[in-house]
Amino acid sequence: MGSLDTNPTTFSAFPNDKAAAFEPLNPDDVRAYLHKAVDFISDYYTNVESMPVLPNVKPGYLQDELSASPPTYSAPFDVTMKELRTSVVPGMTHWASPNFFAFFPSTNSAAAIAGDLIASAMNTVGFTWQASPAATEMEVLALDWLAQLLRLPTTFMNRTSTGRGTGGGVILGTTSEAMLVTLVAARDAALRRSGSVGVADLPRLVVYAADQTHSTFFKACRLAGFDPANIRSISTGPETDYGLDPAKLLDIMQADADAGLVPTYVCATVGTTSSNAVDPVGAVADIAAMFNAWVHVDAAYAGSACICPEFRHHLDGVEHVDSISMSPHKWLLTCLDCTCLYVRDAHRLSDSLETNPEYLKNDATDSGEVTDLKDMQVGVGRRFRGLKLWMVMRTYGTAKLQEHIRSDVAMAKMFEDFVRADDRFEVVVPRNFALVCFRIKATGAMTEEDADEANRVLMENLNKTGKAYLAHTVVGDRFVLRFAAGSSLQEERHVRSAWDLIKKTTSSIMD
Repeated sequence: MGSLDTNPTTFSAFPNDKAAAFEPLNPDDVRAYLHKAVDFISDYYTNVESMPVLPNVKPGYLQDELSASPPTYSAPFDVTMKELRTSVVPGMTHWASPNFFAFFPSTNSAAAIAGDLIASAMNTVGFTWQASPAATEMEVLALDWLAQLLRLPTTFMNRTSTGRGTGGGVILGTTSEAMLVTLVAARDAALRRSGSVGVADLPRLVVYAADQTHSTFFKACRLAGFDPANIRSISTGPETDYGLDPAKLLDIMQADADAGLVPTYVCATVGTTSSNAVDPVGAVADIAAMFNAWVHVDAAYAGSACICPEFRHHLDGVEHVDSISMSPHKWLLTCLDCTCLYVRDAHRLSDSLETNPEYLKNDATDSGEVTDLKDMQVGVGRRFRGLKLWMVMRTYGTAKLQEHIRSDVAMAKMFEDFVRADDRFEVVVPRNFALVCFRIKATGAMTEEDADEANRVLMENLNKTGKAYLAHTVVGDRFVLRFAAGSSLQEERHVRSAWDLIKKTTSSIMD
């Protein structure tokens, strides 16, 4: 860890500190500071490969490195940048590293960074169309472009060849938000169907998802007011490659309906976080329709792959669901945060989320010709996220984005082949996209418990080297390592080096 020669809190006031007017957007400062920031970013991407992926720091380290109290007086911007380099960067887990294989990738690109920078500089708060027409129009355009890449039905688009549609989209921060707002809309629709007075029937509403569904779903259900006892986590197994079994779903929904409960919402996932399992979208939608239940598709990670024709079949049946979300900040080179939510009937969402204070009323809203995006999200204020998504698609085009996806899948396939060729390991679930779930397998006198411990030690030892970072999950009660290809800077040589390190580390703990 580095340290500074001078503690900024000991700076005395500059001679002109009190006399000079404070200009936080002084044009010369804007240009100078941003030039330094851009140099920092460029250098960071040049050098991140050589940095330890996981930092060796302890909780509270930054207060020891920097002052625990805010400075009273100003300091040169170079001091701030020096502290960033010497104290902050060494404490970062480098998601941008080509040696990062944990979780799902958080991809980025020059176009996305530029778009995010410009959006931050403009600092528009586009809660209504009138508050910033271009911000709303850009978001609508970018979402419709992406819908076309995904070959979503026109019912999910904001604008169609015949004019404004009944569906539409909104860019949110995370999948959690997409789940929450659709849960709220589904809740209100179910209450209306049941003839409930207010929320009197809320304890009767039931929601459903596979046990592989992201944990944020269960959190969102609680936030939306669903009784935890009415949140059904449906068990999965190897017979369905850990995807949701439609027959089980039907049995459970029917049993609930027979018991006087109200099946309300089903979450299907395309590319689960744990194992990359794919729920059968069409079959799930058909069953949910029998109960008038809302169907949401969480395609946060794998939705990006569906811009490639060879992966689009995973969304078959999407024309029958009520909503779908995917996150370009995961795999489509658009930096955090950017989750795209599409709904088949935008009014079902806005009816639950609309706010209409006097100070936001305007002629454009009253005309009914525009969508005020504040009415499709939890809050009111919102960032200009559409700009970076549009800049990514406009700059790189469909062909390069597809090339990016296919390259990552090819690297994952290569790694999968390495694993299968080494009889010490096994691939635990079939690889659907760019995630390989593998483990040291139990052989000879080694029990499954022994194998779990060996895999845990393998992961810890790998991560301690700083040369690679892997995460784990539990599938079928087994401790499993996750190898996710797809960091923006990743090349085949990084995957090969990681495999060599895995083999070497495995030999060291098993000999």
